[in-house]
Amino acid sequence: MPSGAAWLAELVPAGRRHTVALDNSVGDSRGGVQNADVLERHLLAVRAALAEVPPGERTVTIGGDCGVDLAPIESALSVFGDRLALVWFDAHADLNTPASSPSGAFHGMVLRALIGDGPEGLRPARSLSADRVVLAGARSLDPGEQDVVESRGIRHLSVEQLTQPGPLLAAVRATGAEAVYLHIDLDVLDPQVFPAVGTPEPGGLGVEELLVAVRALTEEFTLAGLALTEYERTEAASEEEAVLRRIVDGLFGPDRR
Repeated sequence: MPSGAAWLAELVPAGRRHTVALDNSVGDSRGGVQNADVLERHLLAVRAALAEVPPGERTVTIGGDCGVDLAPIESALSVFGDRLALVWFDAHADLNTPASSPSGAFHGMVLRALIGDGPEGLRPARSLSADRVVLAGARSLDPGEQDVVESRGIRHLSVEQLTQPGPLLAAVRATGAEAVYLHIDLDVLDPQVFPAVGTPEPGGLGVEELLVAVRALTEEFTLAGLALTEYERTEAASEEEAVLRRIVDGLFGPDRR
């Protein structure tokens, strides 16, 4: 995945770039989290990189898995506070805890950490209220994650509800937010469209549906930041490149800058 992230990052236009060096060693499991010590070092490194971003400058984060987005969202929260909504485009909810996670992988816990239930050492400085979260396109939820969605008032839109932008806009308006942070895990796309992810799930979005949703959100709300995650480069790189260029052009093309 690091090679996929590096390649994808080169497609994204940017005035300033900062590459955070990764520790690819296998770390220690602690408290039900695999590689916890390595992840903590990564978190500190991303925080240090974000500390160098001038105030008011919007960041685009390229992962890596979804865990990379903890610090950027934490940073957006420090600017916008309760005026921020988080739209989580992902096939998965990422709402597990170490106790509920089948795998112990933190990328399946990062949204839970962001709403205040993170493992020690992998918690944001400020938590996001769960009612400021909109799950968009999630279609593979563990039972415990579904319970959290229902008990904490997290808005959840199915793929079918994203064929037009109206329901998504209504969900974000209902949070009362003025700004949005967009987390885009590429597995929100249907694997027939883009299979180069770690955990593909059938029945996902098409590229144009994703881009229409993003355009609608950024036309109405201030964009606080954006992340693209979970690209796993394969031998079918030319086919992947065509899809990724279409996504990047739709997000960052001349008429979107």
